[in-house]
Formats: sequence, structure tokens, C-alpha cells
Amino acid sequence: MNRAKLKRAGTFALQSLNQLFWPPVCINCRESICETDKSLCTKCWQELSTCAAGDYCPRCGRDASKYGLLEGACPDCQGREIHFDQIARSGVYKDALQQMILSFKKGRTELDSTLGSLANSALQGSTFYNDVELFVPVPLHWSRRLVRGYNQSLVLAKRLNHATAKISTDLVRIRRTKSQPMMASPAARARNVAGAFAVRYGHDFTGRNVCLVDDIKTTGATLNECARTLKQAGASRVFALVLAVAGQKTA
Repeated sequence: MNRAKLKRAGTFALQSLNQLFWPPVCINCRESICETDKSLCTKCWQELSTCAAGDYCPRCGRDASKYGLLEGACPDCQGREIHFDQIARSGVYKDALQQMILSFKKGRTELDSTLGSLANSALQGSTFYNDVELFVPVPLHWSRRLVRGYNQSLVLAKRLNHATAKISTDLVRIRRTKSQPMMASPAARARNVAGAFAVRYGHDFTGRNVCLVDDIKTTGATLNECARTLKQAGASRVFALVLAVAGQKTA
């Protein structure tokens, strides 16, 4: 047996042992899968496809038919004060996508590859891809980052593919706010994050086109406050990229 055949036989044997002792499982639901299933089971792939399907408003990210937009905005966000200029999303916050995002925030950073692929698809499909100069992950307060060990938005930003845009961490959270899911109304969420962000001294964003990166948008209060802060620091335009938009049925 020549060297090439021996190498193939050895590789096959190692793969067989690997499948015997460490059978592949879905990275989301932990169900058994085949080696060729690319990390997710068929059910989770189908749920992700469903979550990512459908048109949405480029102004607020909520489900909306492109035929129902007026001047680039859906009826739900017309007349609202929105400081970011456009938004791109990977999908809606439900099913497999919701489960993966929650797990990602609770320590399973190995999900960054799959979630990063979803975010990249949304970014490349956006109308503002070529305009982005800086990616700015929505910051955590230092005390929360210390407990969690990482900022999931920064981990996600590092997975984005762009020919020229760089990552900036010069937007910081200067006040520890209550968890947004604990807030009962959009107004309460807005009050909760008002004045919670600032730009590091000496690091202005004058004339720059910035893309905020976050995992979930619900009412948009956090993204709105971040965008307002960046524009006060001189940013020309502020876009937003999120994995999922929640709250599809209620304002």
C-alpha cells in the first residue's frame, strides 16, 4: 500500500473513531446530525430560513411589505424620531434564531460563526454596505462585561466581512442601566437608556458613516440613543445591523 492510500486509510479511521466517541450534534438544539449537516439539524435550518424570510422596513426593521412603504418607511415608524438612518436585519426574533441568540449571550460564543454568517448576509444585502466606514458594537457597561466576560456585539462585529470598514470601540456605556426586557413600554425603555452612552474623549466621529452592531432590536431605544450620541459626536450617517428584530405585533 502506497503512502497516499495509507494516509487516506488513517484519516478514515480517525474520522470513524471521532464519530463513535463524539457523534456530531446540532450546535443549537443538540439533536444528533450527520457530518454533512454543517452544524445545524434540518429543523433548525428550516426555522432559520423562516425567520430570515420576508420583507421588512429599512427604517425600523419590522415586518413590512415593500409595497406598503411610504418614502422608505412603514406606517408603524412614520412620524417617529429615529436617529439611525437605515437598518438591516438577519431575521425576526423567534424559533431557532431566538434560541441561538439567547445561548450566544449566555456563554456559547462558539455560535459566533453561524450567527456571523447570518449577519454578513444581511449586511451584504443592505443598501448601505458600500457606505460603511466604521462598525461600532453597542457597548455593555463595564460591570456587565466583567460578569459576562465578553460583549456579544463586539464578538459579532469581529465576524463581519468588509473590504475597508474597521471596528471602533470608542462608543462606551457610562451608566449601568436596567435590563431593557424589564421595561414595560417603549417610553420606559427610552428613559432607561437616555444619556447612558458617550464617545471617548478625543475620538470624535466627524464626517464618518457608522454602522452600529447589536444582537436584538425591540423598540429600538438602545440603537436610537447610540445613534443620537454618535451624531452628536459628528457622525454623518448612522446605520444599524442586528441579528433579529423582536416585537413584530405590537409597537
